[in-house]
Amino acid sequence: MSTWTVVLAASAIAFATKFAGYVVPPAWLEGPRTRRVTAVLPVALLASLVVLQTFSTGQHLVLDARAAGLAVAVLALVLRAPFIVVVVLAAATAAGLRAAGWG
Repeated sequence: MSTWTVVLAASAIAFATKFAGYVVPPAWLEGPRTRRVTAVLPVALLASLVVLQTFSTGQHLVLDARAAGLAVAVLALVLRAPFIVVVVLAAATAAGLRAAGWG
């Protein structure tokens, strides 16, 4: 399959998805179940992205300094630290461990 075939197929799928947003009846989107799912969907997607970026390199699972940085970030969040502090602590932890030769 050529690159242009893939690009055109992806473009058609993106267009169909956007078009479906216009033709779906509003009653389908206003139900309580739909509201609950759409409320938690961004959190679930972000959590999966964080896990993927923390514990994988290419096709392999890894446990390195990023995991320690994530653990420090979770601890800081539990202790209700401001977001910027959480980010700085996680980055400093991962950088410090990498500088020490781990990961």
